[in-house]
Amino acid sequence: MKLIILGVVVVVALVFLYSIYVQVIQKKNNVKEAMSSIDVQLRKRYDLIPNILTIANRYMEHEKGLFEEITALRSRASELRADANTISEKIQLDNAIASKMGQLLVNVENYPQLKADNMMMQAMQTYSEVEEHIAASRRFYNSAVKELNNAAEIFPSSVVAVMIGIRPYPFFEADEQSRQPINAEDMLYRK
Repeated sequence: MKLIILGVVVVVALVFLYSIYVQVIQKKNNVKEAMSSIDVQLRKRYDLIPNILTIANRYMEHEKGLFEEITALRSRASELRADANTISEKIQLDNAIASKMGQLLVNVENYPQLKADNMMMQAMQTYSEVEEHIAASRRFYNSAVKELNNAAEIFPSSVVAVMIGIRPYPFFEADEQSRQPINAEDMLYRK
């Protein structure tokens, strides 16, 4: 009788641990799916940037430095695949690109011919749509990260997470520079 009770307790404990294991793995896979979703949206942005720069280059001769910075950031970000080891760097590059593109789009205001260019208007509209998709992907990622981080930090799933090597992931947050309001006068009237 004691062996049967002990056997049942062991089986129940194993089933309990396995269910926790399954939940933690599902949460980890949700984070991977969310990272892939962000990568897809960022790829759209990276593909759109050269078109915007090409159009803007016709009008904005004095912005070569900004174009070069955006191009360099885009190249680095395009080469970097988002995964558990590189997500922090990917987040930093994304924030830098968003900041520089924000500067470029503010500078467009200083060039009425460029602002009126049909191709530029269409490119800017597409860019705005892509940014909305990126924001939605970030929200999905952050939600998945919250679920995984909770599982990795709250007992008893934290024990299973440690056993299988799952650690908390970083949230996709705006960096300090992008949290600052953009002062259009500084950008438009640079010396």
